[in-house]
Amino acid sequence: MESLYTYIIFFVLLGIIGVPHWIRAARHRRESEEKFKKFSKGGILTPVTLHPQIDLLTCIGCASCVKVCPENVLGIVQGRAAIIHGLRCVGHSLCAEVCPVGAITLSFGTPKEGMEIPYYSEHHETNVEGLYVVGELGGIGLIRNAVTQSIKAVEHAAGGRRSGLNEYDVLIVGAGPAGLAAALAAQSKGLRYVVLEQDTIGGTIYHYPRQKLVLTSPVELPLHGALKMSEITKEELLGIWESIVKGFKLHILTNHKVEDLKKTEKGFVVRAGGKEWTSDRVLLALGRRGSPRKLGVPGEEQPKVAYKLIEAKTYHHKHILVVGGGDSAVEAALGLASQTGNTVTISYRREGFVRLKEKNEQRIQEAMSSGKVSVLFNSTVSEIKAESIVLAGQAGSTTGSASLTARELPNDLVFIFAGGELPGELLKKAGVRLRTSEVSDKAA
Repeated sequence: MESLYTYIIFFVLLGIIGVPHWIRAARHRRESEEKFKKFSKGGILTPVTLHPQIDLLTCIGCASCVKVCPENVLGIVQGRAAIIHGLRCVGHSLCAEVCPVGAITLSFGTPKEGMEIPYYSEHHETNVEGLYVVGELGGIGLIRNAVTQSIKAVEHAAGGRRSGLNEYDVLIVGAGPAGLAAALAAQSKGLRYVVLEQDTIGGTIYHYPRQKLVLTSPVELPLHGALKMSEITKEELLGIWESIVKGFKLHILTNHKVEDLKKTEKGFVVRAGGKEWTSDRVLLALGRRGSPRKLGVPGEEQPKVAYKLIEAKTYHHKHILVVGGGDSAVEAALGLASQTGNTVTISYRREGFVRLKEKNEQRIQEAMSSGKVSVLFNSTVSEIKAESIVLAGQAGSTTGSASLTARELPNDLVFIFAGGELPGELLKKAGVRLRTSEVSDKAA
């Protein structure tokens, strides 16, 4: 009798615990397969930056990688791990770390998606001796990875022979997280260094929309120690960087845009801020957004057109168009829509949002449903007029937007988030080779 009761209790507990788990797992697998088919059909499955490459013969389908991925890039498809939302991947690398059978390695995206990445060694040195690339410019968009790269590059630079013929041992271009970490590393090594920043301290982060949530993993900074926050706002992170700069008296010169970079027999000559600087080595941490990508349409030169949004609260009672479908565009639109009297429309060339973080996707769907933000998918800007804007597009959108062939909307302001152009001319002048055909280069 006791054995019978034991079996009954066992099966009851199995039903209570096991069945819901099985149902959730089955639902997740079904959703993953649906997303996989959708994005495969749209040709937007492959990430353009550092991303997981899965060995299907080794993968056991345990879903460990799926559980730790903070951007929901991975899913289980036909019993194996698969990339189901590649454009969300920012190179966290957590998936590779937790895989129990080593089925995941990290690779770069394909050039057909527009990602040209400089060649560099395991020390992040390019084919030009003494010239290093780190962070976004090297294909890495995550703060933790960029900081790690910077420290590794500076350590390699510090171990080399110093000529004593130049003003600096290492010149760092860019004062974002990668550049600031490099400055700390250089100072800790006793190197003569300077950081040149074309804008202000913080780099790309400074131009995020107000209160944008920056996701980062704990990192160890030279001199400063651990930076342990896992979730932090833009303002908080900028405050930390500024206190570090002041506390350690880092040698940073803002509003110094690098205009030229040349390799010489003695090292490098860099032209910026109206003068020339000489250095044994140069570390490029300037990001991929050397300059904002423009639309190239009539009227784009007007003062009402901007390529970044710093403070949404300054705009009220305006007809505003936001161009783009990434996180920056959506966050800007949501911020502007929350201000009094604004009419906000997003124009996006694709048939739906495919690159958004999950939280942003939920927020924009809610804003669309409530009417706070209008979204015109399959649309492009054809002309920007003084008091209106002309959009062209394809009819037949099935993602909740209005279909159109041509439309003119009243307009006071245009914010364009079309990404940035790789500072190719600077790299070309320096003789840096770019990856043009490889699809499986291992990350350093």
